[in-house]
Amino acid sequence: MSASKLTLSVDSNVIYRAKQYAEKRHISLSKLVQNYLDQLSAHSNDQKSDIDPDILALTGILKGKVPDDIDLKEERFKYLKGKHGI
Repeated sequence: MSASKLTLSVDSNVIYRAKQYAEKRHISLSKLVQNYLDQLSAHSNDQKSDIDPDILALTGILKGKVPDDIDLKEERFKYLKGKHGI
């Protein structure tokens, strides 16, 4: 496959951090962007493509089912109420 040039406008701080990231991994910034875009487009037909891969990795780690008598919204409300001292 032949490469094509692409011009992007990106915040200079983001570019700096991306260059550092790529350098630590011994790859070019172009290769880093190419890999990222390839990963995004490879999952474009996947229903979960809008979900961050780190979050998807957590799918299924909790075993069991929440009992029917527990209201998750109410439990979350109680937790946040206690956390914030309300």
